[in-house]
Amino acid sequence: MAAGAQETHGASDSWRDWREAAQDALYGPAGFYRRPEGPAGHFRTSVHASPLFAGAVARLLCRVDAALGRPARLDLVDLAAGRGELVTGVLAALPAEVAARTRAYAVEIADRPPGLDPRVTWLPEVPPGVTGLLFANEWLDNVPLDIAQTDPERVPRRVQVRPDGTERLAGPLTAAETAWLTRWWPPGGEEGLRAEIGTTRDRAWAGAVGALKAGLAVAVDYGHLADARPPFGTLTGFREGREVPPVPDGSRDLTARVALDACAAAPGLPGALLLRQRDALRALGVTGARPPLALAGTDPAAYVRALARASEAAELTARGGLGDFWWLAQPVGPLAADGLLVDVPDHEEQ
Repeated sequence: MAAGAQETHGASDSWRDWREAAQDALYGPAGFYRRPEGPAGHFRTSVHASPLFAGAVARLLCRVDAALGRPARLDLVDLAAGRGELVTGVLAALPAEVAARTRAYAVEIADRPPGLDPRVTWLPEVPPGVTGLLFANEWLDNVPLDIAQTDPERVPRRVQVRPDGTERLAGPLTAAETAWLTRWWPPGGEEGLRAEIGTTRDRAWAGAVGALKAGLAVAVDYGHLADARPPFGTLTGFREGREVPPVPDGSRDLTARVALDACAAAPGLPGALLLRQRDALRALGVTGARPPLALAGTDPAAYVRALARASEAAELTARGGLGDFWWLAQPVGPLAADGLLVDVPDHEEQ
């Protein structure tokens, strides 16, 4: 992989802005997200943790369907679809009547995986005119961005990187980047403080929301808000289940937490909702409550199954783990996000 990365990135002493280097390392011809094993070969998301996650998304799609008046065609867009695990699970979990009207799309740069459900249309970008649910699980953290660091004079400057991960301070920021930092991540007054400039992510999210004609767009990611920005940034790498240094050579995932409050404001639409995954999933029926012990005496097999589901639900909603992820929900048209992510009985959703 190292040799291939050198061919992709050029001479070992070449310097590039982090956004450009990460774009190539993740999505270029030899990029990480084009590797045959897919993301699941390197890290575990909520999708891989339990089918309960796909079931919750299916329940949310049913609520969107009802709010839209049960249209003849209901769209489901899985953005950053990996190898189609989520969209496949959602289709399997939908009631038959809803599934019959659902048009499913998986948006991913990699080739369509063999054996994928034929009902899923595989696309390199979000289709226009979506009526339904657009769901982006751990997408925004992989949208490449530039990094700023304060120099000895306490002036924010651009950080550049070599293919081997070596960094240096380079030129000044653009006016747009400076304006974004001033509003969303004001640079500190100490040398060495870092900020990740979220303009590319804001544009990406606004573009995804803009593809909706009516419905709900949801981004699920690990992130931070203005009152708790990390002073030294969050850029890191993952490979084979382990956190590793962020080296833009195509061998590893490159990820940075998302300034989700900035993304929420980017589409310029009302009604955006930010909540933790533990709250979103509990509102969609994933609670982690243990089954009653009496069930073990009357139906031991059912008790074991229920206990396994409770364990999986607990992982999805755990504090300090997957439950700390943020859900950013943006309605488009005649919907209210806070009305869709509430705890109601299942029969009210179908």
